[in-house]
Amino acid sequence: MTTSIQDQLDALKSEALDAISSASALADLEQMRIDYLGRKGGKVNDVSRSVGQAPAEERPALGQAANALKNAITTALDDRKTALEQSAQQSSTASGPLDVSLPGRRPPQGHKHPITQTYEEMVDIFAEMGFQTAVGPEVETEYYNFDSLNTPKDHPARDLHDTFFVKPGVVLRTHTSPVQMRVMEKVQPPLAVVVPGRVYRIDQDSTHSPMFHQVEGLLVDEGVTFADLKGTLSHFVHRFFGPNTEMRFRPHYFPFTEPSAELDIAWTTKDADGKEQTKWLEVLGCGMVHPEVFRHAGYDYEKYSGYAFGMGVDRLAMIRHKISSIQHLFEGDIRFLEQF
Repeated sequence: MTTSIQDQLDALKSEALDAISSASALADLEQMRIDYLGRKGGKVNDVSRSVGQAPAEERPALGQAANALKNAITTALDDRKTALEQSAQQSSTASGPLDVSLPGRRPPQGHKHPITQTYEEMVDIFAEMGFQTAVGPEVETEYYNFDSLNTPKDHPARDLHDTFFVKPGVVLRTHTSPVQMRVMEKVQPPLAVVVPGRVYRIDQDSTHSPMFHQVEGLLVDEGVTFADLKGTLSHFVHRFFGPNTEMRFRPHYFPFTEPSAELDIAWTTKDADGKEQTKWLEVLGCGMVHPEVFRHAGYDYEKYSGYAFGMGVDRLAMIRHKISSIQHLFEGDIRFLEQF
């Protein structure tokens, strides 16, 4: 049995090395790799399977011989490939000098994700108005995420159906507002910051995602009024959506601001019949900072006042680019992303 299998291995080695050394094209080498080393139908594997039929005391030596044959064929293929590539390069050089004036082949260039493009533009607009950028942790305590922002213990946002709890008292932040409190604890007024970042809520449909992005803003100083808030947000809307964009403020409720409002813009789209229609779209929430929030921050709410606002980056990107579902932004489909 040993002699028969060993003879097959020796004959196969001689056959393979002779064929490889006489190969004249890279395509021939690739076919030989498949013929001799392929998992299915490869000649070496076919012979190796018969090693299991040999007596137990002979199998180790035969197995080593089969492995040595695989290594010898692999090395011969690689060496011959290198030799053919060098020969082709020398032939190309000998045929004439390289024309360096010919245009090169440009590799495809990547670009920033539409979410990144959107929030960088948003932050830049507020930076022009004097707002600095602040960041904070995405895993937050309930104190910073809720308590310090005047959110009652029985508020629906604190329930398990709306918030991801890491452990009791610790959550994945549901907004970037906790960073505002962390900034106020360290900095005395006047201050003006915007806070971009990822946030998390248990919600998913065509316009909601469990993970999405927000940009929140905070300005605190003496004598700040709702008129200042309206002026800041009007400037942002006209810079981001265009100078002729119509907008309106509607009364609303947020635990951490009083009075509170939502800002809508008039947006023109086409219906199923292709006719243009204009409708109001809510783009952000805002309001004057609640005195209770200032109390947690250690600010004198009789001396200072301020305003805060928050908006979804993903929503603004969807409105601007007329994207039908937020899921498209997170699927990683290159065909979709190349449009931006």
